[in-house]
Amino acid sequence: MHSRERDYSEELESCSLEKIPVEFGDYHPLKTITVTESKTKKLGRKESTSSTSSSCSSNSVADPLSSVLDGTDPLSLFAATAETVAATTEVSRKKRDQEEYIGSDFEPWSSKRGEILARYTTTEKLSINLFMGSDRGKTTTPGSAVSEKVRTRLEELDDLEEGSQKELLNLTQQDYISRIEELNQSLKDAWASDQKVKALKIVIQCSKLLSDTSVIKFYPSKFVLITDILDTFGKLVYERILSMCMDNKTALPANFTPDNVNDTAKETCLNWFYKIASIRELVPRFYVEAAILKCNKYLSKTGISESLPRLTSMIKGIGDPLVSVYARAYLCRVGMEVAPHIKENLNQNFFDFLLTFKQIHSDTVQNQLAVQAVEIPIYLTLYSPAIDWMLRCIAYRAPDSLLTEMMERCKKLGNNALLLNSVMSAFRAEFIAARSMSFIGMIKECDEAGFPKHLLFRSLGLNLALADPPENDRLQILNEAWKVITKLKVPEDYINCAEVWVEYTCRHFTKREVNTILADVIKHMTPDRAFEEAYPQLQSVITKVIAHFHDFSVLFSVEKFLPFMDMFQKESVRVEVCKCIMEAFIKHQQEVTKDPVILNALLHVCKTMHDSVNALSLEDEKRTLAHLINGFIRLVSFGRDFEQQLSFYVEARALFCNLEPVLVQLIHSVNLLAMETKKVMKGNHSRKTASFVRACVAFCFITIPSLTSIFTRLNLYLHSGQVALANQCLSQADAFFRAAVSLVPEVPKTINIDGKMRSSEAFLLEFLSNLFSTLLVVPDHPEQGVLFLVRGLLNVIENYTWEDNSDDKVRIYTSVLHLLAALSQESYLYHIDKVDSNDNLYGGDTKFLAEINKLCDTLIGQILEHLKVLGKEKTLKRQSSLALLFFNTILAHGDLRNNKLNQLAVNLWNLAQKHGYADTKTMVKTLEYIKKRSKQSDSSHLGDLANRLPLQSRT
Repeated sequence: MHSRERDYSEELESCSLEKIPVEFGDYHPLKTITVTESKTKKLGRKESTSSTSSSCSSNSVADPLSSVLDGTDPLSLFAATAETVAATTEVSRKKRDQEEYIGSDFEPWSSKRGEILARYTTTEKLSINLFMGSDRGKTTTPGSAVSEKVRTRLEELDDLEEGSQKELLNLTQQDYISRIEELNQSLKDAWASDQKVKALKIVIQCSKLLSDTSVIKFYPSKFVLITDILDTFGKLVYERILSMCMDNKTALPANFTPDNVNDTAKETCLNWFYKIASIRELVPRFYVEAAILKCNKYLSKTGISESLPRLTSMIKGIGDPLVSVYARAYLCRVGMEVAPHIKENLNQNFFDFLLTFKQIHSDTVQNQLAVQAVEIPIYLTLYSPAIDWMLRCIAYRAPDSLLTEMMERCKKLGNNALLLNSVMSAFRAEFIAARSMSFIGMIKECDEAGFPKHLLFRSLGLNLALADPPENDRLQILNEAWKVITKLKVPEDYINCAEVWVEYTCRHFTKREVNTILADVIKHMTPDRAFEEAYPQLQSVITKVIAHFHDFSVLFSVEKFLPFMDMFQKESVRVEVCKCIMEAFIKHQQEVTKDPVILNALLHVCKTMHDSVNALSLEDEKRTLAHLINGFIRLVSFGRDFEQQLSFYVEARALFCNLEPVLVQLIHSVNLLAMETKKVMKGNHSRKTASFVRACVAFCFITIPSLTSIFTRLNLYLHSGQVALANQCLSQADAFFRAAVSLVPEVPKTINIDGKMRSSEAFLLEFLSNLFSTLLVVPDHPEQGVLFLVRGLLNVIENYTWEDNSDDKVRIYTSVLHLLAALSQESYLYHIDKVDSNDNLYGGDTKFLAEINKLCDTLIGQILEHLKVLGKEKTLKRQSSLALLFFNTILAHGDLRNNKLNQLAVNLWNLAQKHGYADTKTMVKTLEYIKKRSKQSDSSHLGDLANRLPLQSRT
């Protein structure tokens, strides 16, 4: 016999860990060690002492962490340091909080920039003045007098008034933006080349553009573009002066005072302010000084607080109300950056604007609008970004009493809709929600001619989506708002408002009110297929409804929910909505369900997603859809009604046949269903459950061939065969394993993994190893020969085309030897309940063992032949590795009392180290193991083997 007899129980016991009784109070490695600080003076690493207190006994091992650091281990020291740092940080944080007034909750101007540029566009032609530069003053020699230098710079400033500009006309909006970007780059280039006067000229020229309202609808975007240049200029000047304050390469402290600034820096700073003061026109003088307002910090502690009121007063000299309001917005913007604590100036700036607000309706403005053919509602929207920003700065961390004051001022101005809308946009949602009924009253009294009321209700709704109004007012608020919204005739206006108020309804009311809202939306958006232009808003409505209804039985009982979904006629949008529904279901459905309402609705939703898949669909999209559908399948359970569960899986297979991951999930689910049936029956199937389990097995057997991934099919054949075997379906299990064996020749040489082509042999090796483990317990078919499946698999492996430089075929043969050794045992290592394996069928029959030995001889011959080939091809390292692998196989499973096998083992050992490629450490440990085993009573023959195994050095 080739295989040695194994007693698996005895081997398991001999390999288990040694059990040592531990008495109470003795040292235990899992007990905690408490380290206390020692006051002993540290003398050195070797002389240091430590004082440790622990739950260990006196002879326990000392804590290694405490032995080198005076009893305080590194973790304790780190914790102490962390506490100190945390305390220091807390103090500095409190100090910083007292000094800083702007937190992360303040929405910066940069977040508004893109929105303004996208909203305020024009198709009209624009014009711009470009600075042409000057050659005067460039020939100044290093020896020139200072007065000459000053005179030259003054002359350069005068160039701006003497025609050193070029006017570009008939520019498109994109051309205009490109020119502005060129000016911004020119400013940076001039500054970098030390042409400071040229840089100032560019900024002055750009600032002048802000007094031009010839294309009035583009003005907000122009303001954004020009102030970007001003911001760049202000930063350059500030950093230039800051660099001049460097004293011995030491930077100024963060909270420096003018006393820390040297005279040269102060003089340069004053020079900039004097230059700006000499600008003749008001608008550029205001904007350029505001841009460098922060530089006042170098001159005086009160410089900024003194300059802000003066700049505020300067704005009063700007006649055009639109230009004026954006100047105020820029001052607020700069003020919030450099002096956010000076709230009085922000408030005064806005109140000054309110006093001049009536200028909007002046004859001058009306004439200007008539010339440009701009209607008053469009004109009023141009003010929104500026007013919104000013109010946002004022309302930041302001008490609710300020809102009351603002509301009173709005009433004095006749409840101007534009101001009211900005107030609701700027102040905290909690403040607005608490005064909801007051705002509704003010909205009712607004004049709708200039600013439509539905926009005011939309702004109010946005606040109520974030904060709750008084409970007693909630229904009245909804009724008042919806009275206005439902009367809107323009579908775009209607859906923009309805979208906002849906969330309020979902937050505070039941499905009845939500159903009413959805019905109203359907009524307004269905005529003339208006919904086709409002998919984003309709999508938002669905998202908000789903977000508030986590009980899907309630959601799908909303009568108008599915008719609402029918409005999504565009496939891409419809699929996105379905994905949103499924994501919410998977996230919020905590328990499995069999509710027919939920199942029918979600099957329809999943079918919509599945049917969107076509030949052009991306793999990522397919994967996402399959993940969502699988999540739904896993959450469906009919409890003990297994037949209904199987019927659901059969229906799902028909509905989702184009998504392979879904079919894989269904096969796993059906296999799990079969095992659940076995568990319920405690392994003793009745006629009915046996038939049901066979139906489950049949489901898997006819579904697996439809899959495209060959390794997925192989693994599912194996897995399903194991399930069939566990349920005593022997012929079905045999069919699965034969299908797997017949599929092996179709395995391609390479497979795609994450977009890269990889060799498939490693995956095939893993699969075959798993299959061999299963074949151990599979009984032979009564009408087939001994070890029919093993022989068939060996024939397939023999005929498979392996890679030229691969040893995988021999490694598989080695694994088969392990299987054959296990098959020859009197009792197998493991069994399947109620399945008689070959150890019970043959009972150690000599003919059966002879067949196993014949197979072993054949395989050993194949392995030795391969080793000879490797030697001829001079691939000696591979030969050494395989020889040692084969030696270990014989050592583990072979009966080394057999002289031929014993001699073969010695030959393999010598071959492994013959050419100096052996792993010496491994061979040393292997020899030690053999000597250790030889001391066992049943393995004394291994002592003679150990004596015959020499260890050769690499040399």
